[in-house]
Order: sequence, then structure tokens, then C-alpha cells
Amino acid sequence: MQTKYIKDLLQSEPSLHEVVINGWVRSFRSNRFIALNDGSTIKNLQCVVNFENFEETLLKKITTGAAIKVVGNLVESQGKGQNVEIQVSKVEILGEADPEEVKKTILSPKRHSLEFLREQAHLRVRTNTFSAVMRTRSKLSFAVHEYFQKNGFNYMHTPIITGSDAEGAGEMFRVTGLDAKSAPLNEEGNVDYKQDFFEKETNLTVSGQLEAETYAMGLGKVYTFGPTFRAENSNTSRHLAEFWMIEPEVAFCDLDGNMDLAEDFIKYVVNYAIEHCAEDLEFLEQRLLDVEKTKPQAERSEMPLREKLEFIISNNFKRVSYTEAIEILKRSKPNQKKKFKYLINEWGADLQSEHERFLVEKHFKCPVILFDYPADIKSFYMRLNDDGKTVRAMDVLFPGIGEIVGGSQREERYDVLKQKMEDMGIPQDELYWYLDLRKFGTAVHSGFGLGFERLVQFVTGMGNIRDVIPYPRTPGNASF
Repeated sequence: MQTKYIKDLLQSEPSLHEVVINGWVRSFRSNRFIALNDGSTIKNLQCVVNFENFEETLLKKITTGAAIKVVGNLVESQGKGQNVEIQVSKVEILGEADPEEVKKTILSPKRHSLEFLREQAHLRVRTNTFSAVMRTRSKLSFAVHEYFQKNGFNYMHTPIITGSDAEGAGEMFRVTGLDAKSAPLNEEGNVDYKQDFFEKETNLTVSGQLEAETYAMGLGKVYTFGPTFRAENSNTSRHLAEFWMIEPEVAFCDLDGNMDLAEDFIKYVVNYAIEHCAEDLEFLEQRLLDVEKTKPQAERSEMPLREKLEFIISNNFKRVSYTEAIEILKRSKPNQKKKFKYLINEWGADLQSEHERFLVEKHFKCPVILFDYPADIKSFYMRLNDDGKTVRAMDVLFPGIGEIVGGSQREERYDVLKQKMEDMGIPQDELYWYLDLRKFGTAVHSGFGLGFERLVQFVTGMGNIRDVIPYPRTPGNASF
């Protein structure tokens, strides 16, 4: 007999034919009712045992956390909460779970804090919350590829080991084959990277953007979707040292086209989650409502999770210039009453998460795209506007998250880019190939980066980014 999945059986009609399922025991009540889950759905399948037909030694091994194989008929359920259940004819113990050991873990059937779940990250996917989050993450990941493939983009793999710092921030993890205790030194007394594996200083990538640009200028439309790394010592609910980035780059596309692409892409993947993760989102919404009951009224979300997702896909994103946003923030109550941690006093300020969330959640009450930022607070590769002080940059801001997308029209003019690199101390000899793009058939082009975990965080309603990636990498933590 072919093994079935619980998700499929729960959608099936009762049958006289025997079925086989494998799964993990969530609970075993009264020596009679097994709640079984195999990860295919958030819902358990009830398996009813006539204990008189089974050895007591076998029944004692049907414990929470144990892996079992069940054979039986799928029949109409006599209880509430499910349409079908299995009348068990055979049980095989595939893997035992000692009840005393289970009590020490998150598998024990009681509520556990998210902090405790992170300490047992190898087991947390067996809980309802994390199985729902990770199934949703998987569906969103597929939706990313589906969107770009449907729209004529070519998927490219940019290097993970790189000699360039795309952001110019220097917050990079070094890659070396040298012995840390006895690294060779050069005449100046510095580490001699000429003797290293790559014969130069190399790092883990912070972005695949620069390499993606080179391919956009030959293939027209490309995207990357891969791991990126930031050695930024930020112990917050929004930062990870290792995360996944989605980075499209498009030739012959200006900032307006870039904003259109970002909005259309986000709406597509959010809608995909609504359509394909209904049960998991229903569970996560209820979980969020339960969490918010413990918060003061002012800190609660104005919309339930699924309503918020529907709102995103059915409303246009508000497009606001940085200059206009600064004026709104300067006049805002939190700024005038000194409630902001970082007060906005003048044009040129680098917006913080508290400012971004005010604009989205309090002022406009919808997703916001800010554009035309001061050149001084943005990266070297962004196109300089005619005013000489702003660049064609844009950020998409979301409720509860702040910045979810950062992008720009890239500087396509050779002389301007060269001068900007010189002014910002960006080594031109290291990025000669990037400058070359501006010498051989340069053209207007644009792109953006979207941190995948922030997207998953928004869709699932999880409050901490560490809870939307299987094994979070944060300052002081590289466990598992």
C-alpha cells in the first residue's frame, strides 16, 4: 500500500480501503486517541485505537514525540473538529521518545516562550507555530522564483566569496585559509594576503548587486536569490548576520519602473501566500491575536494578519519624496514632543526604523515608497540627480517592519560614477570591471534588494526575525 500524507487524507472521503501513514505523535489520550502529524499540514489526524486489540507494551511506546506508522481505514469521524479519522488496525513504532526526556524539551504539550524555542532550534519545527512559519517560508520562496520566471527574468548565482564591498560599509566577514595564530606578515608588518588562497583579501558577500548589474547589461533582466552576510553587531528583532536576499536588476529601467516592479512583485508573492497558505495563516493570525491581548491597546495591530495582507495587495503604495517625508516628521507630534529616540531637526537626517514606521503606521496608514534621498547618506552607485545633492534611491516601508526594500536607479555615467567613487574612497582598481560597464554600451538601469526574512516576518506576523529562518545567525550565536 502507498503511504499517504495527512494533508491529502484530511481532504479525502471515507474509504473502505486501508491506508498507511507515518508521523509523529502529538498526543495519545485515554489509550485510544492518537493525534498524529507528519508536517504536511498544521492539522493533526486523529487515529483511533481499540486498545483491547494491542499489546500493552506497544501502547506504552505510543508517546508524545514518537515516530509511528499507522495502518487502518479512513472513516467518518465521530468526534468534533475533523471530518475523517483512521480506525487503526496496525501500529509500528519507528522511533521511540522517552516521556521523561520529552518533558525537558519543547515537544512537551505546553506553551513555551519563543526564546526557549530558539534554544532548541533543532526541534522547534515540530511545533505548530514553526511548522506554519516554515511552510509559509517555503511557499514564499517558490513564489519569488515564479514571479520572476513568469516576467522574463534570468536567475543568476552571484559569488558568495568576493573581494568587493558593494555597500561600502566594511561590515564583512573575512574569508581566509591562513592560520590565525601564525599568519605570514609582509614588510609593513601586516598580514600578507599574497600568501592566502585567493592571493588577496576576500570576504563573504553583503550583496550580489554589482555582479547582477553586469549580467543585466547583457541579459536585460536578471535576479539573484541567495545568502548574504553582514558583520553588523546589531542585536535587534530586525537583524541577522546571515540572511537571504532577492535582488533584481533591469536594463533600460528608470526609478519609476523600479518602484513599479517592487510594488508589483511584493503584491504577487503576498497574494501567493494568501492563496496557498490559508490554514497556516489562519493559525498564525489567531496566535498573533492571542499575543496582542497581552499588549496595551496602543501597541496592538489595527488589522488582523490576513486583513493586513489583503490590504497590501488591494491598495497602491504611497510614493513620497524624502524631502516631503522630512517635513512631515519635523511637524509630527512624536518629534515635537521629543518622543522619537532620534529627533528630526533638519534635511539630510538618516531615517531610523521609528521614523519609517511612523510614516507607514500613523501618518499614511499604508505601505510607503520614499524616493530621492540625500546623496551623502546613500551608496556610491546610486544615480545623482540634477540638483547635485540627491540620488535616485527608493525604499519601500511596511507596517511593523520599516524598510523592506532598498533600491535605486544606478549611476550609468562613467565620469560621474568615477568621481563619486573617488569622493567616497571606493577603490577603483578593485572595481575596474564595474566601471567598464559604463564604457561599453552604458544605459539607464535599476534594481533593488529585498531581505527575504523581513518579507516572511511580515507575512507570518512573527515579531522577531530570528523566528522566520531555520537557524538564526546573530552576534554571539552560531549554534546548530
